[in-house]
Amino acid sequence: MSGRFAFEVLRRDPGTRARRGTVTTRHGSVATPAFMPVGTAGTVKAMTPEDLVSLGFEMILGNTYHLALRPGEHIVRRLGRLHRLMGWDDSILTDSGGFQVLSLADLRSISDEGVAFRSHLDGSLLEMTPERSMAIQEALGSDIAMAFDDCPPLPSERGRILQAVRRTTLWARRSRAAFQADGRALFGIVQGGADRELREQSVAEITGLGFEGYAIGGVSVGESAELSRSIVAMTAGHLPDDRPRYLMGMGTPADLVEMIALGCDLFDCVLPTRNARNGTLFTSSGRLQIKRHEFASDPRPVDETCGCPVCRRFSRAYLRHLYVAGEILSMRLNTLHNLHHYADLMRGARAAIESGGYLRFVEEFRRQRTGSDPAEPEEVGGPGRDVPERSGGHRGTDATRGRPSSIAGRETE
Repeated sequence: MSGRFAFEVLRRDPGTRARRGTVTTRHGSVATPAFMPVGTAGTVKAMTPEDLVSLGFEMILGNTYHLALRPGEHIVRRLGRLHRLMGWDDSILTDSGGFQVLSLADLRSISDEGVAFRSHLDGSLLEMTPERSMAIQEALGSDIAMAFDDCPPLPSERGRILQAVRRTTLWARRSRAAFQADGRALFGIVQGGADRELREQSVAEITGLGFEGYAIGGVSVGESAELSRSIVAMTAGHLPDDRPRYLMGMGTPADLVEMIALGCDLFDCVLPTRNARNGTLFTSSGRLQIKRHEFASDPRPVDETCGCPVCRRFSRAYLRHLYVAGEILSMRLNTLHNLHHYADLMRGARAAIESGGYLRFVEEFRRQRTGSDPAEPEEVGGPGRDVPERSGGHRGTDATRGRPSSIAGRETE
């Protein structure tokens, strides 16, 4: 490990607010804009670290709540912390456990002191406070830690949003006080729902605490894609220009392209990996459901413009066969393709910003996807499949069915 956390803006696009930059952590440099694959339990499902490096990813995300439950942060620390445990040599960002305030609402109680969770694994009690969250993230050894926050669903009454803003500021102050830096960075999170006044209040309070970076929270929590983008638009421009801006849990390809134009630098979402396991593949013209019968004898690759290992070697017919047969290789190949699509999208975005043509990049992206629906709900289940695991691995429980698609996209892997 070497160096301390830093962020530098290298190029600004003249036609948008997009910027090309570099985040530097103890484990290396991350070219931004960047997408972080979600590795909830210390693994990006179906991928090895070598796979992720070959695809071009430089930072991944781990989940504080789930790793604290299993295998436990003390075990992770004893085994050399998360990087060594999972064999990953590049950067790691850990969330705070704050999203589980929303996603596990039926298993928790909340107060100004913190949150008491009943484990979805065995019902045992886990008390999460800002101090506890910082201690877990320190034990995990992540390069970027997130302040503990109160993330309410949308829609919510204004009183609930106001309470979340107040509590998020309280918890951010306590997170800052408890954080052990040692070359690591701590990001603050902005809440405020869709209320402009509360968003601006939260921005002022959180940025006043002097974090190394700032996250836009409270999006993809039940609202429409249009409202999500409106919230980001009203928030991103108020965040400090010299710090990275992280848009949490919002991540269709269309989301990423549009939100980069508003000045966001870092992204995470389970959609490319979860959709892959459920047979939904991302292509240059939109989404493709590989399970459909029309692909049973189709010799073409998933995307004829894609240079990923899957498209170079395998046909749609073979991928459909693997999926319908329930073969493990289906999950692996589909995930490789989807993550390559996301990595390639980020490479294209960075190149467009560097050339000063990001607006043309956005327009071409929109043109290619005319007629496709970027807000299409993710697939859950399908032939030859068990239903998806609940966030942390409750087999046989479909944790996304019946939820708004935006919350389904935010669920941890």
